[in-house]
Amino acid sequence: MTGLKRVAVVLLALVVVSSSLFAQGTKEDAAKGQVTLNVLNYIDMSEPNSANEVRLVWDKFESENPDIKIVREDLFNEPFHYKTEAYIASGQLPDVLYMWPSGRSTSLHTTGSVKDLMPLLEKDGLVDDYNPAALAPQFSGFLGELPNGITTTHMLFVNKKVLRDNGLTLSTDYNDMKKMVSTLKAKGIELIAMDNMDDWVMQSCLFSMVVGRYGGTDWYDRLEAGEISFTDDWFVKSLELIDDMYKSGMINRNTLSSPYGASRSSFATGKAAFLIDGDWATGSFMTDITTGDALINAKAQADDFELMAITNLPGEVVKNSNSGVVGTGWGMSANIAAGSAKEEAAWRLIKYLQGEYVQTYRLSTGASFPSNLKVDVAKVAAEQNLEPFITKRAEYYNKYVPITPVIDGVLHSDVYNVINSGLQEIGLGSKTPRTVAAEVQRAWEAFLKNK
Repeated sequence: MTGLKRVAVVLLALVVVSSSLFAQGTKEDAAKGQVTLNVLNYIDMSEPNSANEVRLVWDKFESENPDIKIVREDLFNEPFHYKTEAYIASGQLPDVLYMWPSGRSTSLHTTGSVKDLMPLLEKDGLVDDYNPAALAPQFSGFLGELPNGITTTHMLFVNKKVLRDNGLTLSTDYNDMKKMVSTLKAKGIELIAMDNMDDWVMQSCLFSMVVGRYGGTDWYDRLEAGEISFTDDWFVKSLELIDDMYKSGMINRNTLSSPYGASRSSFATGKAAFLIDGDWATGSFMTDITTGDALINAKAQADDFELMAITNLPGEVVKNSNSGVVGTGWGMSANIAAGSAKEEAAWRLIKYLQGEYVQTYRLSTGASFPSNLKVDVAKVAAEQNLEPFITKRAEYYNKYVPITPVIDGVLHSDVYNVINSGLQEIGLGSKTPRTVAAEVQRAWEAFLKNK
């Protein structure tokens, strides 16, 4: 039995035990006139403001809704995804859970494990409260989760102070950045920090943007129509660019042993000139409202850092594009009976989590950019004197258009997992771009044959 399978078996057993305990608690709460909601939450408790989120979001909801009891399970990164799959396999999903519009939550959509939330939005007259793009049908053709916002998965964080201190001019032009490697290396400074141990990071936070630049905004539509293949130049060139970044030292091969999030503090303290991550990482650098501590304080955010994207990739067919997808959000278990008290309670929670109060709070901490149109970003920024990264993030979204597909947002896991592994093998120097392209094409053809 592989390590992954052992983890799945153990988690499945824990799900069964947890479910029996939940059932016992539900009976006791019913006697008190409460509805119990089991919630699977995605949160990194080591991040700034995570403890505040529990207090200001979850505790607040329970205090305002005494007829609802929340039993919350907080997990992050791979443990969260393993547990989600175990719940799906058991058929005993939590009542409300954090999820993606596709990608890592594909099985939630395709197994019908979650409800279509559009009828509930329509019933309450809330459709016009949200950005229309956020309410578009998701992986299986329905609104499986109500999203926090729209996410761009490639963000280039720039430490201008490192560049200034080393006599370098701020540029995100690909060839200009490559020329900086030798100067910085002589000082023991990395050009680009990344955390590539988890194989989704390279694919999501860099490669999806690169594929859009070479394949065009409609690369997935043309691929699906059979007009192009993964062995064509658009995809091979995309892989070759990643290969070049490793070979030239723009990205160090030791990033393949760096767990996700590990390099943010070293970037903030000047050990790298750039950091590649997703737009969601801005919140990691901002001030914890309880402790007053920040990886990058407000003055440094204003003076010494920028939020940008890599520009002018050699031979690109689209300029200044970025990769983006509907953001993560909240879904509801399909096991909940329609019209029941539990459905009403679960929907009340989801509306609250994606309502004006919570989305304003998450904007203020940099956790997400709002999908709820009632949140006036400029007004909130002015009234709350929000940190510079908030306003710089708003400006960043306007600079990099169009938005192209994120690979694991449009492709099936049978295909994108081959891409993820191939990118790591290119990073290790064990496979060539053309070899990986051929493997991805075979995986695509097998998927088409079996779907």
